[in-house]
Amino acid sequence: MSNVNNAEMFVIGHDHFNKSLTLDIENKMMLYMTSVPQVKKINNRRENQQDEYYTADEMDGIFSKAWLNLQKYDEDLFPVQSIIEDSAIFKASPFHQLTSQQESAREDIIDHVIDALNENKVGQLILVEGEAGSGKTVLLSTLFYQLSQLKSNVVSPEIDNLNNYLIVNHDEQLKVYEDIAKKLGMMKNNKQTVLKPTRFINKHSVDNKADVVLIDEAHLLWTQGKQAYRGKNQLEDVMDRAKIVIAVFDPKQILKTEGYMDSKSIQRLRRKAKNQGNLIQLTNQMRMNANEDTIQWIRNIVDNRMINKVPEDAKYDLKIFDDAKEMYDQIKIKSRDGSDGLSRMVATFDWEFKGNRSPEEGSYWMVDAGDISLPWNLQLPVVKLPGRKVTELPWAEQPQTINEIGSTYTIQGFDLNYCGLIIGPSVKYRNGQIIFDPGESYNEHATRNRTMDDGKKITVYDKLLPNELNVLMTRGVNGLYIYAVDNQLREALENAAK
Repeated sequence: MSNVNNAEMFVIGHDHFNKSLTLDIENKMMLYMTSVPQVKKINNRRENQQDEYYTADEMDGIFSKAWLNLQKYDEDLFPVQSIIEDSAIFKASPFHQLTSQQESAREDIIDHVIDALNENKVGQLILVEGEAGSGKTVLLSTLFYQLSQLKSNVVSPEIDNLNNYLIVNHDEQLKVYEDIAKKLGMMKNNKQTVLKPTRFINKHSVDNKADVVLIDEAHLLWTQGKQAYRGKNQLEDVMDRAKIVIAVFDPKQILKTEGYMDSKSIQRLRRKAKNQGNLIQLTNQMRMNANEDTIQWIRNIVDNRMINKVPEDAKYDLKIFDDAKEMYDQIKIKSRDGSDGLSRMVATFDWEFKGNRSPEEGSYWMVDAGDISLPWNLQLPVVKLPGRKVTELPWAEQPQTINEIGSTYTIQGFDLNYCGLIIGPSVKYRNGQIIFDPGESYNEHATRNRTMDDGKKITVYDKLLPNELNVLMTRGVNGLYIYAVDNQLREALENAAK
């Protein structure tokens, strides 16, 4: 502060504070400040997560009171809490309190990394498996940050700074991790530590391996050559260029033929990690504030292709609509109400969209369902926000996107408080069972043939289209609204809700 003429200091204190409560508030302050757009860098980045202590149940209330008082001094630096909590960078922050399952996984992974580095092991794969909403991203973000803080004396004397990277093959997630890395000083000397897989592979050789590479959404990596990538398997190529790979993986979120893995390939991946003692599975559902019956209702649709009676759930708002416009109106109301947070519309990829050109008729590629007609994502003019570069925000956080329809390309890996889902005509209900019709889908990445290693061409849409539905049905934190285009599917859902 002595080097800045106009620096200000805010001191938060009270006689009621014990050491644990003080450190917990400090940690939560870092969590929130990392997510404030006006904050470019966090200087004190030491983590202070506390275990149980006798005033722990008072911490959230005390923090909120302190934050409200700070707002009186500067509303830009200390915005409304709900605005921060809706942001993707907040949800992916490494300063979250981990659950016991996440903490156990974190300890195991850090121990395995230190052991492997001390013993100069290479070819190490730590595979973290978990379904959508199981807390994989927060765990990976925490590991990325903590591994960047490992001191040489913890590992081995000859290692001054670990050469670590985080890889994600998703443009929207890439923005979030880049923002975190910048704010937490993890891009020293302008070194790019957050990369897409092809760029990492092209920039690194097998003879000069990175120390640790973390991969979020490893199920989005390619298993065949494409465009600038001339290899055959991105995960294997990354593993060849790193001593240790920590990969977050969910086979039920593989969406494209170029990323398709058959059951033998998935089992081979699991076996490699398990043989090294590095297979970790997260089983707790952390995204959806829903009871087990609601979670199982969704799983039955996706996994078993059955529609059971919609369960009663006081915590989760699961609604079936026979009018798409009414559903959209409800989502707009939820979006306007600050207490309900970020809410958006999404759909299966069953309407044409060509991002590199305009349609022959009209200005935008549209989703027409029931009585609504809305443009696909990433088309409307960007609405400016004061002090923000809106294009750097994830799709759902950009204000104009309340008038668009999102897809797996923009929403995978992110949360919505309320999700309005249009299930398009590729998903049908016939003879008491859900079926998937590739002829009704515009998702060419899921419906075209996949060429296997032996040269045989196969169709895999019956695995990839259900995965698309799985991703979309698991975005809502507090509610999921559904409208189905197929008449028989809509009728079956309505009957299940009676």
